[in-house]
Amino acid sequence: MKGARRTADAPGYFRRRDCGILSATAAIVTTAKITPELFPEHIISSSSRALIVTTLALLFLFGFSLRAYRLGAEGLSEDELNKVKAVAEYRERGLTAANGEHPFLMKALMTVSISAADGWNASRLTASRPALRVSTETAARLPCVLLGALSAILIFLVTSELFGAEVGLIAAALWALDPAAVGFNRIAKEDSFLLFFFLLTNVFWLRGQRAAEGGRRRPESFYWAAAASFGAMMASKYVPHFLAISGAYYWSFQGMEATRWKMGKRKWLAFFLIAGAAFVVCNPTILLPGTWHEMRIFAGEKRIGHDSYEYLGQLYRNQLTMWLEGVPWHFYFVFMWVKLPIPVLVAFLAGLPLLFKRRLGDGRYFVIFWLYFWFFSFSFLGGKFTRYFTMALPAVHITAALGLHAASLLFERLLSRTGRDETPKLFARAALPLFVFALSLSSSVSAAPNYRLYTNYFGGGRERAGSYFPHDEFYDASLPATLAAVARLARAGARVASETPELATYYARHAGRADLRSVSLSDRAALRDFEAGDVVIVARGRRYFSNDALVSKLQASGPPAAEISLGGIQAARVYVLDDDSLRNFQGALDH
Repeated sequence: MKGARRTADAPGYFRRRDCGILSATAAIVTTAKITPELFPEHIISSSSRALIVTTLALLFLFGFSLRAYRLGAEGLSEDELNKVKAVAEYRERGLTAANGEHPFLMKALMTVSISAADGWNASRLTASRPALRVSTETAARLPCVLLGALSAILIFLVTSELFGAEVGLIAAALWALDPAAVGFNRIAKEDSFLLFFFLLTNVFWLRGQRAAEGGRRRPESFYWAAAASFGAMMASKYVPHFLAISGAYYWSFQGMEATRWKMGKRKWLAFFLIAGAAFVVCNPTILLPGTWHEMRIFAGEKRIGHDSYEYLGQLYRNQLTMWLEGVPWHFYFVFMWVKLPIPVLVAFLAGLPLLFKRRLGDGRYFVIFWLYFWFFSFSFLGGKFTRYFTMALPAVHITAALGLHAASLLFERLLSRTGRDETPKLFARAALPLFVFALSLSSSVSAAPNYRLYTNYFGGGRERAGSYFPHDEFYDASLPATLAAVARLARAGARVASETPELATYYARHAGRADLRSVSLSDRAALRDFEAGDVVIVARGRRYFSNDALVSKLQASGPPAAEISLGGIQAARVYVLDDDSLRNFQGALDH
């Protein structure tokens, strides 16, 4: 690295300076006095701070609105129902080892959210105005929605430390408006929490570097804040190896004689002690023996409920330890190709080679390590789900922001040769990023509220939606409507076969049919007892080795009694067995 510093001192077009997007709109916003600690002078001039705060506030509002829009329109998934049950157990019995294979922090905030929703629903206001009722689905997902929207601000803070305010704003906007990011944040899973606290950790980590190198204040307070944030990150999801991203970036500076960013053994020891203490505070259920029992079962892959994953129309074993014999290595690359808005994908491809150019400054190493450690580990694991990409997506957006920024500056330089005044050039510099933002927003709005079904033109658009990663694209979202149809069609006491029997029971009760008996479609012993009038649910995304032949035989026996769509896309079929279809169904059980 030959003594180079981050972008603050880097030559070329990535120097930190007032950004064209800000300059083009600065007349709209009145300058206010903003604390320089959040937006330091070397990153952002004082005249731009109010505008940046206003822009970030708007990005948060846009991002939150997209994520919260009709949040309860999609049914709970199997994983989300497990979290809701754990919350119910906490509220009834206090802290327990329920769902103990996963950390506590997200479930703690879910408990607060669901309890508040129950209180709201019980109030006189909602009793007289039932439209204001907050559903369990909404309450369970709201913490992830909030942290997902706030992550745009953290992405700005991390990126502006590395590459300046303009690139930071572009990256934050890409995250706030991206349909994939919105879709990930709308499910009650730990990945949104993991990302939020990873970003928060590195906001403090990079500020600690700046404080150490600047020498104007002691960096220790930033180190300890980073340690506490890392503890909270570990209390969100058990993936400690992501500390390697920050650690590798730190060690890449240690060979430089001039660097002042040196922790030493005592500080590293203090770092891990603080991280451990924060982890226990945010994850007190780790102290329960039952939690360790649940974690051992999960680590032994005994919690895997299904034997495969459907990807590109084929079934693959979906276990982490199967490595290259499981879901193919190109899974996440295909996801990027078909699920990102095309301008974002093009900008990422344009920005990727820039990460290997010295003029970008040393901040590029952080993004390189981020991309490397994520793609190297997750591409070769045999078990994959699209939601794991939540952690990598901001790095993709940051790289795309670099590509957009470079392209907009090139456009500005081309215009400067015409000799025109500055104002048209500033607006021209902002035009390309704003165009990409508008297309990302349009993509999200067009897919709402079923954002995970968004498929770009490269992927075949709406006609191919749900055909690449059906498990994650549908994610049981159509179960409420499916069980409502079953409730209308099923005889009293009927058996209902599906691959999500607990979810089927949950939504059957919501539909007023507690008499229905749910069994697993993969439980052949239970299926042998089926009679005419019993029901089979075939849901997209729930195709497995264990049911593939059986479902194919059933679908060939005749049309379903009901078809359920999600956002206009066929999502589930309901079959009510008659004598003929029952014979075919049971005949398939013998093969």
